[in-house]
Amino acid sequence: MKPGLALAAAQASQAAAGESDVAASPSLSQVPSSASSASLSSSPSPNPLTRLLHLASTTLPVGAFSYSQGLEWAVECGTVTDRADVERWIVDCLRWSVGRFEAPLLVAAHRAWAAGDDAQALALDGWMRATRETRELLAETLQMGYSLRRWCDDTGALDADWLARICRLDSPTYPVLFAAIAAAWGLDARTMVTVYVWSWLENQVGAALKAVPLGQTDGQRILLAAGPAVDAVADDAIARAVATGPEGWTTQCPGLAIASSCHEAQYSRLFRS
Repeated sequence: MKPGLALAAAQASQAAAGESDVAASPSLSQVPSSASSASLSSSPSPNPLTRLLHLASTTLPVGAFSYSQGLEWAVECGTVTDRADVERWIVDCLRWSVGRFEAPLLVAAHRAWAAGDDAQALALDGWMRATRETRELLAETLQMGYSLRRWCDDTGALDADWLARICRLDSPTYPVLFAAIAAAWGLDARTMVTVYVWSWLENQVGAALKAVPLGQTDGQRILLAAGPAVDAVADDAIARAVATGPEGWTTQCPGLAIASSCHEAQYSRLFRS
């Protein structure tokens, strides 16, 4: 056979083989959707560290970046003007507000969800609502709770039983729902509260970078300086949750409440009210 005829015959043979392969393979429309996109709940459980990083990620679509919790007003009125002021403001809010109520409530909610005590989780949700001192602080925790539950539903992050449990809350607050996910994923309370507090800290620093404004290096310095406070708040939250219930915790932080209420009426602002 001439070289040209041999080449043509080889090409024809390859084309025929390709057509038979295509015919033998199912089309994309024939592949079940469950095979192409399995939910998180049906996939093999990843390492707990991976779960923690997911909850701590700033890409978690709950809108936390859009709130300053009064920090923007503190900048507007001149109370906060530089890195030292920002660090003092954020660490004080962490210790005296988040650390004395929200963090122990998070631990108590985790314990209730893990024990199957949904009634206690509901009661703690009510405490979280009742202790928000301003309209914008209440709106923030409800909006973030709504978004987190929507994320659970849309991504399959929880199985059907857990999803049914959290859906019994009409409008869940953010920490109570965060605790439910941590309990469902088998995360321990100490690490969970550290992740929660760190996420809060990062969002506050991010707000300061825009509002003051500050540079990225200043932001990193604040995060490093606040690290010991994060650990202290986590330890204290465990102790408070074990020692007493919500009636023994406190959210009294007048400066934060005043800043948040003033921010609601601030004429020009970057962050949600």
